[in-house]
Order: sequence, then structure tokens, then C-alpha cells
Amino acid sequence: MSAAKVIIVTPAPPGSRAGNRNTAARWARILRGLGCRVRVMTEWNGEDGDLLVALHARKSQAALRGFRARHPERPALLALTGTDLYRDIAHDHSAAASLDIASGLIVLQEAALAELTPRQRRKAHVIHQSVATALTPAPPARLFRACVLGHLREEKDPFRAARALRLLPDRHVEIVQAGQALSKEMAREARRRMREDGRYRWLGELPHWTALRLLARSHVMVISSWLEGGAHVVSEAIAIGVPVIASDIPGNRGLLGAGYPACYPAGDHVRLAALLRQAIDERRFLARLTAAVKQRRPLIDPLRERRAWQTLLRETLG
Repeated sequence: MSAAKVIIVTPAPPGSRAGNRNTAARWARILRGLGCRVRVMTEWNGEDGDLLVALHARKSQAALRGFRARHPERPALLALTGTDLYRDIAHDHSAAASLDIASGLIVLQEAALAELTPRQRRKAHVIHQSVATALTPAPPARLFRACVLGHLREEKDPFRAARALRLLPDRHVEIVQAGQALSKEMAREARRRMREDGRYRWLGELPHWTALRLLARSHVMVISSWLEGGAHVVSEAIAIGVPVIASDIPGNRGLLGAGYPACYPAGDHVRLAALLRQAIDERRFLARLTAAVKQRRPLIDPLRERRAWQTLLRETLG
């Protein structure tokens, strides 16, 4: 196993800050630490490998199909993203077929297993994304800051927190959003909202360390997505100890826990505003959220993720 050659295929290109690319890069580091030789690429072109790990059912289907056809006796794992689990596999034949082609499946949180058939669950492995950081919460004292981190695209429902802000008349409240706008329309919308409300700031895409520092310097993080496979930014908030206000979707519940006390119906900015108001006004509520987040830290321990991969390699490669 120490000399295993692993190929990781992700549709996100080198230099991208997309979640799939970050996951591929972290897994590559872990696998190299376990003695594997690892290559990360955007598509498979016949390169030899003992194991293929593909991210995204629809976009990596060609890699899965080609590798399994060339090496039917070798394992090919498919890591399921949020768009795979909560949209594509129900409506896209190509994406659904990838789950059958793969010899094993990887999901990023326990709730994702509910989206799979019994046969698919039997070959699925849960690997929580880990975070190592020395950052601790250091929010500003003179205002209440909520941050929103992630690319501006439809699946993220990126302006839900900005809409909620309009229901909060407080002068000393701000929403700070960071992430690349993936369309001109999204960029125009962000700029329009900044013009209309000076308490809303869009910073564009930030280096990862800068985004983490913004997270640490916020009272809460809002994740408003319509769908998520298991957002790494939630794991980062857990690692730092920043409370999360989340859309009530399986991907968020799977990371935060079924009883997490600050989830709102996806798309409901009125309920989101009410939770923000409660966090602003009630110190005990904010402390309760902080405690709930800290209880989830064992899930995102880097040693846990390393051990999960160690077990998976032993099971797939012998």
C-alpha cells in the first residue's frame, strides 16, 4: 500500500478556489502522508494508477467510465458533491450512472447517506473534511458582524443574508460577504446592494487565509445555500468556534447536528433575520450556539480524516 499510485480527478482547474479543488488538494496531502504517490488532474487520459478518486458524479463520469473499462479489477471511488446528492442524481442519467460505475462512494457527512439506495449505502464511506487552525474568535466590540463566505452562485442563495439585513434597522450591524461572483449578474447585484445599504459589504474573492481571518473576526457566519454536500466553510467555523446560522438542509444538518438550534427554512430571509436578531440581542443564545459548534469539533479533527483514509485504503487496496 505504501507505493500505491492514486489519481484524483476534479473538474476544478489548478489555482481555483472552488471547494472541489480544495478537497482534492487536501486529500492529496493526506494520501501522500500515508505513503501514496498522488496526481491531481482535471480529467483522466489513460494514466496508470492503482486507485482513482473522482469528484463530481456528472463532470467526472468520463474519467470513472474510462478507468473502470481499462482497469475493471482496480478500485474507482466517487466523492459526491452537494449538486450530485441533492440535484443531479435524481434528474441526470449521466450523474446517476456514475454511482453504479464507481466501486465505492465517499460522502462528506452522515446525512448524505439518506440520499442513496441501500445498495449504494453499502459501498459508501463517510469522510468528514478536517480543519487545522490556531485561529480563535475575535469579533469586533462596537458592532455585530455576520459574514457570508462562498462563491456567488445560485446554489448558494448568496444574497439571503443581505435581504435579512434590511429587516434589521440597527446601525451597528453589518454583513460582510466574500467570494467570487460567478456571473456578471451576481457582481451587479452585490454592487447594487452595497449602494443601497452601507451596512452590507462585498469584498470579492479573498485568499484563503484572509477569508479565515474574516471568519474569526465575525460574531456569526451565515450559510444560506439551497444545497450543500458538506461545506468546508462550516467545518472551518466549527474549528475556530464561530457560531453558524444555517439554512435547514441535509448538508448543513449533517455537519452541525440534527438538534442544532440556529437553522432556518432555506430561502426564508424573515426567519433568518429573526435568528440574527436573537444572536444580536441575547448573549445566552449566542453562547448556546458557540457551545453547540464546539461540540462538533471531534468530527473535523485532522487525525480522524487521516484515519478514515487509512481505513479506506486498506479496504480498497488490501
